[in-house]
Amino acid sequence: MNRVLLAALLFKMSILLLSQGLLVRGADFSQPADNYTVCQGDNATLSCYIDQQVTRVAWLNRSNILYAGNDKWSIDLRVQLLQYSPSEFSIMISHVDVYDEGLYTCSFQTQDKPHTSQVYLIVYVPARIVNISAAVTVNEGSNVNLLCLAVGKPEPTVIWRQLKDGFTSEGEYLEISEINREQAGEYACITANGVSTPDIKHVLITVNYPPIITDVKDSRPLIGKTALLRCEAMAVPAAEFQWFKDDKHRLISGSDGLQIQNERTRSILLFTNVTVRHYGNYTCLASNSLGSYNVSLRLIRPGSLDNVAVASTEPPVLLGLLSSVFVTLLFKI
Repeated sequence: MNRVLLAALLFKMSILLLSQGLLVRGADFSQPADNYTVCQGDNATLSCYIDQQVTRVAWLNRSNILYAGNDKWSIDLRVQLLQYSPSEFSIMISHVDVYDEGLYTCSFQTQDKPHTSQVYLIVYVPARIVNISAAVTVNEGSNVNLLCLAVGKPEPTVIWRQLKDGFTSEGEYLEISEINREQAGEYACITANGVSTPDIKHVLITVNYPPIITDVKDSRPLIGKTALLRCEAMAVPAAEFQWFKDDKHRLISGSDGLQIQNERTRSILLFTNVTVRHYGNYTCLASNSLGSYNVSLRLIRPGSLDNVAVASTEPPVLLGLLSSVFVTLLFKI
């Protein structure tokens, strides 16, 4: 089929160039076309090496004559004549694109017969991401599906990578079942085909979960001193903090010599001048739209019985039961 098409092209060229004397009466198809690979956007140089016996020469692409000797036939501004000498006939195509790919033929006439030299131009296209999932926000335990579509020539590979711990998954689709908070963070889609540098885009996964208080500490200040109780909690969305005295009285910042300083992951209850009424039990409550968590803290007066540690690993209820049994035994004796 290619030989028939090329013969038709050469016949057309002979008619078009009849006035210039470039007659193509036959062709030598014994030599297969060479492959010439360039990257999209680069320049392609097509060279035809001849000798002094050549009387006429031209470059053709498909049914189009690009150059016949010094005469330009192509209307494409990107096609330029580089050299026309007794030994070489070369043209250049600037900023090559995918539609330039195909068979190019150098046809030249000697005293005895016409000849052809062919090259097949292959245009490689750098890998490029054309569609990727938007940022995702889900509750812990949900399923997450991410998509990353890429194009290029040769066919590009696609890899998903979690930036935090380096987890990778091959393929356009990333499926995460029952996602947990440790899997939250930024994921990179990386596509490459060896033509150019990899194309990389990122997707942020936010995993919502209820608060959990991670750090609390009692305080033992003297009267008249400054003291603080600290409560730290992890949560997404960030937790809102509230403080209570003796599990019922909600504390307001600025009242009764107290200041409440709330940050993203922690809350501080500040006593600027400790008095007797400040000692006691306090509750820190952390909450968001998914739930709440509370913990008790104490502001302990130095020298009070609360300072005496019980050297036992038994829970208080069990200790009470043991004490009751011991008293009963003494009574029976």
